[in-house]
Amino acid sequence: MTATAAGSDIEIAFKGESILLQFDLTDQKYPYPHLWMQLDGGAWIETQLDWYLRINANSVGTHLAKIVLKSTLEMQERWNLPIAAKISFVGAEVEETAVLPEDNRKTIENIGDSITEGVLIDADKQPIEPEPACRTFQDDVFATYGYITAQNLNLRSYHVGYGAVGFTHSGSGNVPAVNDSYDYCFGGAPVTYAHPDFILINHGVNDTGWGADNYVREYEKFLNHLIEVHETSKIIVLNNFRGSYKDETKEMVSGFNKEHGTDVFYIDSSGWVPFEPLHPLRDGHKIIAEHLTKILKEKYSL
Repeated sequence: MTATAAGSDIEIAFKGESILLQFDLTDQKYPYPHLWMQLDGGAWIETQLDWYLRINANSVGTHLAKIVLKSTLEMQERWNLPIAAKISFVGAEVEETAVLPEDNRKTIENIGDSITEGVLIDADKQPIEPEPACRTFQDDVFATYGYITAQNLNLRSYHVGYGAVGFTHSGSGNVPAVNDSYDYCFGGAPVTYAHPDFILINHGVNDTGWGADNYVREYEKFLNHLIEVHETSKIIVLNNFRGSYKDETKEMVSGFNKEHGTDVFYIDSSGWVPFEPLHPLRDGHKIIAEHLTKILKEKYSL
């Protein structure tokens, strides 16, 4: 199983004293992606991806291991084969398999660009390696507004965040524009998870300079696609944090709802965080999540 989006996760239930995880690093090069790893609901530990990673439970019994793709180097190829920025899970060695516990939480899909991906959340944490090699240390999907909001509302989150991507053009790592990339994990590999209960979209910063008409046309095309493939999902349009195309986006959503009889929910994020830095730091994401949590909790009685 291969994924390229930060936030992609693996859950394994097993019996025994340890689990040995195996990954395929073919075509990958330094800096390797970073992972978050957790056992039995304990502390999340950050580690660099490697061919084998072992977690010792230190006790016999049934255990639950969770692995999340924390960060990759967005400039590396992550769409067309051979893919460099990815997590490719081969399998796990355990003494005995077990059944995953039920997870009945509602789900939210966070769609966006580098901010949604978690780029430069820890911009001040720069190891010896110069830019961009240090980016796997500086990026963190767990600290994003989308992940925090989902945790606040007891939602399970899916993440579709790719740096530099917009409605009008492609982004880093050769990821195509939104309408050409949304349905895929990477080129030719369709997304397989179920219909999300909520879809939160935050785009527009990377579309600045490409013209409002092009932006609105492609955004409306995307909304049309979402209501076709996810008929039951509640769609939320969060205007980007720099206010790009704010009025045009609000007008487009209003017109779309009238034409289709839908209830796409528009949220104006004006004034939530400063325009600089372009990529909010941890505190900035927390502020955004506080606003979103309050608004979504009230709107959808969460």
